[in-house]
Amino acid sequence: MESIELQPTLNGLRGTIEIPGDKSISHRSVMFGSIAQGVTRVTNFLPGDDCLSTISCFRKLGVTIEETENEIIIYGNGFDGLKEPNDILDVGNSGTTIRLLLGILAGRPFFSSLIGDQSIGKRPMTRVTEPLKTMGAGIDGRKNGEFTPLSIRGGHLNPIHYKMPVASAQVKSALILAGLQAEGESTIIEKAESRDHTERMIQKFGGEIEKDNLTITVKGGQELIASDIHVPGDISSAAFFLVAGAIVPESEIVLKNVGLNPTRTGIIEIMNQMGANLEINNQNEDAFEPAGNITIKTSSLKGTVVCGEVIPRLIDEIPIIALLATQAEGTTVIKDAAELKVKETNRIDTVVQELTKLGASIEATEDGMIIHGGTILTGGTVSSHGDHRIGMMLAIASLISKDPVKLCDPEAISVSYPNFFSHLNNLKM
Repeated sequence: MESIELQPTLNGLRGTIEIPGDKSISHRSVMFGSIAQGVTRVTNFLPGDDCLSTISCFRKLGVTIEETENEIIIYGNGFDGLKEPNDILDVGNSGTTIRLLLGILAGRPFFSSLIGDQSIGKRPMTRVTEPLKTMGAGIDGRKNGEFTPLSIRGGHLNPIHYKMPVASAQVKSALILAGLQAEGESTIIEKAESRDHTERMIQKFGGEIEKDNLTITVKGGQELIASDIHVPGDISSAAFFLVAGAIVPESEIVLKNVGLNPTRTGIIEIMNQMGANLEINNQNEDAFEPAGNITIKTSSLKGTVVCGEVIPRLIDEIPIIALLATQAEGTTVIKDAAELKVKETNRIDTVVQELTKLGASIEATEDGMIIHGGTILTGGTVSSHGDHRIGMMLAIASLISKDPVKLCDPEAISVSYPNFFSHLNNLKM
């Protein structure tokens, strides 16, 4: 499917959606199940391309993983159960897979080679490979280990005391996974709080990790024990329907079982700040990952400033927040978001370029964008650029465009939301 023509919706969006499983938690459930002792069963796993790449890599590392219709079953034998792969580990489009896997492989006494798709080949890896090298891992690759393909020979690791130069859950998680295998105690100091799924997962699997504000301490030599995981719905996927419900007239959408981890709820804070008609019910705060149902109705929105400590808590939602801002009264400014430049695409440039094609008044800045609200979108031909979040944002934009929107490369959306279009069509009245 090279392109798809999307029609504006004539009526509101109404109905209930079960949001697919959280991508970050799905990845980690397979990784932790693989390095724990015993059988881990995962329900509501996200069967998107990225998470399937994680399963494929761990199978190549000698882990038995069964996929049934309702669950993923992982037969773990601890860190020592991982074996040298006979084949290259291909992470596809998944930055989470490659960066967290490097942390695991850093402590394994064998050789591995890792590769990904074209987009992964452009994403910076030194932010992970440099600290792992200081711990004792042997890593090489293009531009001295900055880009894939990468080769790694792991083994004995020294603990690390590391102040992170960027707020990144992937870098933090890679170092925590290496720290679990190091001889002694490692300390990682975050620049700003990022998603804490790895820390929660360690505790769920019987491990110990300490957190004091932005300082994380992890002891090496811990053994993790298998645990069953129910993956809540992905708030980053829910974000597209939260925005759709807010900007399409006469809409009311209920999103069920959405993950409400406080390190991920920046999108809800910003929408509330902008005046969204949003309600959270059935909140389960005691679970290892909190979740609840969210109801969103058509809203009268005002522009805002998105910056500072909230950015790491909504970094993946910025493309859809940009669309939201085109329909708000006044100007919205997004800043402190330079990290967007090293995602699946340079998301600052791509968002500005594609929304401009649809008639939005938006400009790029060095670390974000300025969006002038109250704009009527016109329709036209746009592209996902192979980036799932750009593709979904443009599909939501088509709902309020005056004319049809032709979306090129829509298949990128299957990376994180394989049934996105069927969910969207079910809401149309």
